[in-house]
Amino acid sequence: MPTTEEPAGRDESEAPDATRVSRTPDDRRTDRGGIAVAAALLLACGAFVTYGVLNSDDDPADKRATTPTVEVTYEVLGEGAADISYRGAGGDKANTVTNVGLPWRKTVSVPLGASPIFNVTLGEKGGTASCTLAVRGKHVQRATATGTFGRTTCSSELPTPKASAAPEGAQ
Repeated sequence: MPTTEEPAGRDESEAPDATRVSRTPDDRRTDRGGIAVAAALLLACGAFVTYGVLNSDDDPADKRATTPTVEVTYEVLGEGAADISYRGAGGDKANTVTNVGLPWRKTVSVPLGASPIFNVTLGEKGGTASCTLAVRGKHVQRATATGTFGRTTCSSELPTPKASAAPEGAQ
């Protein structure tokens, strides 16, 4: 009957035989604990990534959608052509139309807190052009440009979203 004992002459400092692996119950418990910790960390990381994707509050489109807007009408009266730049629906970026025939009219929704503004510049042929600005259908300002490359600006101030939330007539 073969024996699994080591020869008596073997020194304890020698490397064990590569074909023999001895494990104790404590070794198996340690391996399972490491796997459990790794799985828990992996699940936690996945949860944070999922939360970040689903709860993305930094999206500018979401902020624009929640900011109340006001209807603003820009109008240029006159003859000939002009270059016009105006604040559009985004509130931060100016929209520009060049060499547009007059009269010209554009209605956009401007976010509360932003200032509706538009500039009119006549061409080299000159002429006369008047800009008018209406907020919520009420006339706010009118200005006139004359001559070669004449310029004018119409603007207004809109209330902030917090100020417009107050009931009408409240101070």
